[in-house]
Amino acid sequence: MTQSGNTVKDASWADGQMIQSEVVLAVFLTISLLSSLVARKAKIPYTILLVFIGLALASIPVYLFSTITGVFNGLVSGNLFIALILPPLLFEGIMSVRVEDFRAAFRPALLMATVGVVIATLVGGVVLWKVVGLPPVISFLFAALISPTDVATVIEIFTRVRVPERLSTLMELESVFNDAAGIAVFTVVLAYSADLTLQPLGAVLGFAYSLGGGALVGLAVAWGARQAQKQVEDSVTQVVLTLLAVYGAYAVASEIGASGLIAVALTGVFYGNTVLVRVGSEEISQATREFWKVLAFVANTVAFLFIGISTNISLLATSLGAVLVAYGVVMMARITSVYPILSLTRIGGDSIPPSWMNVATMGGMRGALAIALVSAVPADVRSSVATLAFGVVIISILLQGPVLTRYTRRVFGEQKTLGSFDQKS
Repeated sequence: MTQSGNTVKDASWADGQMIQSEVVLAVFLTISLLSSLVARKAKIPYTILLVFIGLALASIPVYLFSTITGVFNGLVSGNLFIALILPPLLFEGIMSVRVEDFRAAFRPALLMATVGVVIATLVGGVVLWKVVGLPPVISFLFAALISPTDVATVIEIFTRVRVPERLSTLMELESVFNDAAGIAVFTVVLAYSADLTLQPLGAVLGFAYSLGGGALVGLAVAWGARQAQKQVEDSVTQVVLTLLAVYGAYAVASEIGASGLIAVALTGVFYGNTVLVRVGSEEISQATREFWKVLAFVANTVAFLFIGISTNISLLATSLGAVLVAYGVVMMARITSVYPILSLTRIGGDSIPPSWMNVATMGGMRGALAIALVSAVPADVRSSVATLAFGVVIISILLQGPVLTRYTRRVFGEQKTLGSFDQKS
């Protein structure tokens, strides 16, 4: 009787979990549809609207909403969030990048993602410690995890505002590269804060391995996909091939300790330039691109709902002053890293216009990576760091998103071609 009773209880629990998941899925799809429709009518980035919806779901004391929030957090928490959500966002945006644009933007993007991250971490950490008065551990841990940028909102804005392709490529590549650089810098700061042996050389070598290993995996996967594509004769098989290429590249790179996102980026660039352009049927190529647009839309919805839902509104409200100060420091650190680097570099043989530097500064929003790194912060300071991190992420999305939209429309809205390089802009 006991075993039978336990079986019935387990079955009831499983049914309850299934019902909860179905409710979450239905609500999620409804939110996705309504957000897209409202954002189009209001002419605002739907990612910003999603953050507001997530904040509302997290703060409304209704059992249904709290259940949805709990199940949603469980489904997308931890490494699963990074592994499932970020690759399609990155791949869909970068698969249309031309090889020549990639080569032109590679050097300044790499400098912004490496030297820029180090500068932003040092400036942010020192100001928070010496000027604001925060403890050094909190100051530098926060500065390290918040320095890498997240390009999801920027990509969404760029799909609706006409900007030069190389500017868009520069922003995307920076975000890809500073994934590895940001983690390397954060690891050094984390080791120092825990009184472990500090090994800057080891961090540099680790970054080089992460970057190089991810690039090699991405190129190898793209080459393999090119060979397999010769046997593809329908759109369904082509879509499955791209799914295998994207998640296969991420999984292999992550398994060997390299950057999965860099692997996905290289796969995307060379897949788009060597595979899709050689597909025998235009319908197959178009169907593949449309599939990834839908998948990127779903991934964006999950990512920005997650940011809103994961934010503790009451704690954020009580710490608003500190969050605003931290945001100001983060923006100052961004300015001190972007303008000097882009002023001293060139893209495609031309100097970079001030308007591009302004876009790079405003487009330095924070997102999924910063939130994911919070979980690695030592428990004794995690609450303080997490409050600042979540607050800055929310403000950067809600404030910089609209500002960037208006600025890009004013500066680039009348340009005739996406690939043009207007030195006057």
